[in-house]
Amino acid sequence: MRQVLVITGPTASGKSVFALETARQLNGVVINADSMQVYRGLEILTARPTPEDELKAPHRLYGWLEPEDVCSAGRWVEAALLEIETCHKAGQTPIICGGTGFYIETLINGLPPAPSIPETIRTQSRMDVADDYEGYYSKLKQADPVSAARIHDPQRLSRAIEIWRATGKIPSEVIGRTPVAPQNLVFHMTAIMPERQQLYARINSRTKAMSELGAANEAASFLARELDPDLPAMRAIGVHEFALAINDERLLANAIEETAQATRRYAKRQMTWIRRRFNPDETLKMELNSNNIGNIVSKLYKDKLT
Repeated sequence: MRQVLVITGPTASGKSVFALETARQLNGVVINADSMQVYRGLEILTARPTPEDELKAPHRLYGWLEPEDVCSAGRWVEAALLEIETCHKAGQTPIICGGTGFYIETLINGLPPAPSIPETIRTQSRMDVADDYEGYYSKLKQADPVSAARIHDPQRLSRAIEIWRATGKIPSEVIGRTPVAPQNLVFHMTAIMPERQQLYARINSRTKAMSELGAANEAASFLARELDPDLPAMRAIGVHEFALAINDERLLANAIEETAQATRRYAKRQMTWIRRRFNPDETLKMELNSNNIGNIVSKLYKDKLT
């Protein structure tokens, strides 16, 4: 059995720094499990590891997709499994790090066997949904209300339509199949779960720092690309808030507060997911800082350092 470390927690909990120190001590590779950090162009607003951090230990699946692209849980899992395999072959420790609970859960529990979708069907389905979203949604809802209830954007609708066309079965019959967990992997999960007031203070501080690093310019440049508003990258917290504040100091304070508030709400949802869906091997509630993080990692993974 090959071991995979998983470090999760809400945004701004300190998991990226913790994963970096773990990688440094364990000859590890940090593999991103954040659904927004997979995209390029939002380095500040998604709090991606800095270039300096990436020099200290290898980082994978950060900024590996253009924002015009779509990263589903299935696509991420396939990429993550390849990175995990590469790590093990090289004698390195794979360290999954991120707060997108659905990605991590899907990695651990596995994916249902995926149907093969011809590219012609995939392309045509996307075009059809783009031309007549309401019409195709209505057809799906009539035939498969279970699947329709989970769909709220063109990306998911076109995926459902392509499955329906390629397999001849309604999507809920295909997607509802039993997942197949990855073989020969054992996952060791550490959840970083600070007290709420402590976490919210970190979020507030980090959001202000984002502003000072140029979040408004980054957001304005991102929106200037005029991407499809339904793309996942367009839902990144802070993009719209900070873009409004470009070259306007009066609006910057509002952008900071609104972004921090949205981030606090998101962190609360992440913590709820972790408590309800995961059973971590360890849960860390203490404040992580440069003075204690090295010792905490050493004690936590003592058996792996000997």
